[in-house]
Amino acid sequence: MSESLERSTNISLFREPVVKKLCEVLDKSSNKGWRKLGDIVSSDRRFKVSSNDMEMCSLKVLELEGSPSRMLLRLMGERGCTTGHLIDYLHTLGNSEALQCLKPSALQILIQPQSVALVAGHNLRLSCHAVGKSPVQYQWFKTKEEVPNNSSPDLVISPVHLKDAGFYICRVNCGDTFEFSQWAQVDVLNVAVSCGQSYHSLEGRLKLVIQPQSQRLHVGENLQLECGAMGRPIPRYQWHRNGVPIPNASKRKLLIPHVMQDQHGRYRCEISSSTERMWTNEVDIVIDDVYAIGGGSSEFFLNSIPEQLYATDKVALLIGNLSYQNHPQLKAPMVDVYDLTNLLRQLNFQVVSLLDLTESEMRNAVDEFLLLLHKGVYGLLYYAGHGYENYGNSFMVPVDAPNPYRSANCLCVQSILKLMQEKETGLNVFLLDMCRKRNIHDESTPNIVLRVTANIVFGYATCQDAEAFELSSSGFTNGVFVKFLKKRLLDDEKITVVLDRVAEDMGQFDATKGKQALEIRSSLSERRALTDPILPGDSADLAHAHSRQWAKAHELPESMCLNFDCGAQIKLGFAAEFSNVLVIYTHIVKKPEDMSLCQAHVTDFSQDLDVDPKEMNRETPEETGIYFLSSSLPQHCLYTRVSSLQKLREELVFTVCLQGTFTAMDDDPVHWTKSINIGKPLIARLDLHRAMRRNSCLKTCLMPHSPSHSPCHSPCHSPGPEHRLHLHHGAHQAQDYSRLSPQHHYLDVYEHLQGAVGGCGDSYYENLSQSRYEPAYDSAGGLSSSPGRLSIPIEASDDITELQTVFINSLQLQQQ
Repeated sequence: MSESLERSTNISLFREPVVKKLCEVLDKSSNKGWRKLGDIVSSDRRFKVSSNDMEMCSLKVLELEGSPSRMLLRLMGERGCTTGHLIDYLHTLGNSEALQCLKPSALQILIQPQSVALVAGHNLRLSCHAVGKSPVQYQWFKTKEEVPNNSSPDLVISPVHLKDAGFYICRVNCGDTFEFSQWAQVDVLNVAVSCGQSYHSLEGRLKLVIQPQSQRLHVGENLQLECGAMGRPIPRYQWHRNGVPIPNASKRKLLIPHVMQDQHGRYRCEISSSTERMWTNEVDIVIDDVYAIGGGSSEFFLNSIPEQLYATDKVALLIGNLSYQNHPQLKAPMVDVYDLTNLLRQLNFQVVSLLDLTESEMRNAVDEFLLLLHKGVYGLLYYAGHGYENYGNSFMVPVDAPNPYRSANCLCVQSILKLMQEKETGLNVFLLDMCRKRNIHDESTPNIVLRVTANIVFGYATCQDAEAFELSSSGFTNGVFVKFLKKRLLDDEKITVVLDRVAEDMGQFDATKGKQALEIRSSLSERRALTDPILPGDSADLAHAHSRQWAKAHELPESMCLNFDCGAQIKLGFAAEFSNVLVIYTHIVKKPEDMSLCQAHVTDFSQDLDVDPKEMNRETPEETGIYFLSSSLPQHCLYTRVSSLQKLREELVFTVCLQGTFTAMDDDPVHWTKSINIGKPLIARLDLHRAMRRNSCLKTCLMPHSPSHSPCHSPCHSPGPEHRLHLHHGAHQAQDYSRLSPQHHYLDVYEHLQGAVGGCGDSYYENLSQSRYEPAYDSAGGLSSSPGRLSIPIEASDDITELQTVFINSLQLQQQ
């Protein structure tokens, strides 16, 4: 990237490490810090910072980990401040330490080593690749000891032995500069391989290779169970007794010293990765009522565990519709679906998250959701988008719905509930983040007869005949419902108690008082919670088959290295932003010495997909519309966002084009191409584009309607475009939110009021304070907060800080 282009970059696009380092410097400085910077900027007409702005920044010190500098930088970025402007201000400020934060690093690690679990006797490879202003050298360490004779970017141990297990890190040197990679844990499994048996491929799927064994013990003896799975990264473990998770039992080996008789039962371990989950065999532990003297060291003590309710599985379908073809665009559904996806996965839900579905795609997605349900499963459906409610029935509006729309164009939530009841689910939760206004164009009533079951919970974002709001600002913000729901969703409480607390929190939000209030409808008689543990029922094999069906929708293509005839090597990588949104990135790993310029980009995508040529192959994730994953993607790549994967009819084939310029060829570019076939990634495997072949959702949602001539419950005029409640006096022209940009400078409150539900177009909300709509800071643009990936080994996170300290101290001693 040229210096001029760097200077023209808006500071809101800074990556989180740069923002964090810069804010630390400005926050701690008294005479050359953020206050003095604000004074300098306030004298510049282009980005003038008012006294109210400075006061708002100062209030950030009252928040946990709040940063006045971060708030000031966000305000400056919203007003168009670029890197060049900020450098000039910092020169005027005289803060050389802050200026140093903006200088490009002389050394950057592009590929980090990954933790891995493998079988003894296999080959171990850990990779660390970096680029610098001069040639780089590599040093590998195991804990604090240097690995001898390993100075290449790839640490290879062939074959690997049990003694090779441990924590590894790479130090990359470039002149006087050095950087450390992230820690990588290597877990070597001691597995006896019988004749003809082998274990292949660490990439992708987990492979269970060690099963626990049943035992018969005496009271006072030690119980030790072990399991193990191959995988990259290292899988997570959670032991269960009689279907209930055992506290602190999250290692491969379970050790319970001095067992008592009440600790007998059936034990099994849940093994999981980010995209897959499996169970070991369930084993019987019998404890005779005879005390045995002895015992040994322990990892933890097992306390008595109260009996509780459980789910046979947990499945969630999240749909966010925002890019409507015939109705006003929305913005918050994308943020809401992303945040809820991460939270529900922490609760061990299998989550399918989808954006912008047509009617047929929504119906087929519901069909696939229903396939994952069986007896005792907790099923959760979240929907954000346009909607309406007629005579107690809620309708979700697809992105291709006509204007005006009727029930035949939409999906009826109660119809889906009826189909879920037929599956004998343990809990049915519907979280509907949409309007519930009356649709005066739809005078029909679905004839839906529901069973009487005590396991239904509806959480409506708003009351009957009312709107639901989303808050639009320069950053990414949730709708009002999810803004408060995400703070409570992980609470270990009955789901209705959780929603009650969300309702109380929403009631304190001044911006929507008298406009929006959460409504809960429930028939739940038991204390069922989203945090309940999972205990597979009698049909465990069926549950495993359903789990494999879910995993199909989350299989990413494996990263690959492409070698071109000219000697260049390209890494092609993939990431998932949603179940139907794929991120593709290319990175130059190696180029010939006589090649002065080398660039790899992707092209020739299927016309079925939503890929804007103007937003392909960009130098930052944000430029191509990737905001949530940018902090976890490798740097110095070209990024492309491919959405609407559910429309893909054939395998995804595209072209990787390498363009190079040689110094001996008068700078005339030379091109090489490779055709790449990655199959059907993510949700594309489920063929949601197909005609609605199954009748389940279709038949119930389109059940014959009986005419109704009840008077319209809404005082509003006939439906029109979605209206807004403005923060400032005066009307604004409708904006297109089909693509998001962190550069939006307006702060409006949008309603999820649907295009065909009868909007009251003369409603205004003029007395709101801007401070009530401050976006959270995101690591994607450096100015909001979204979940990121940890760079520490999963199984030893508690030991990493100590390990890091010991390691660094040992290096310092060696240097002395």
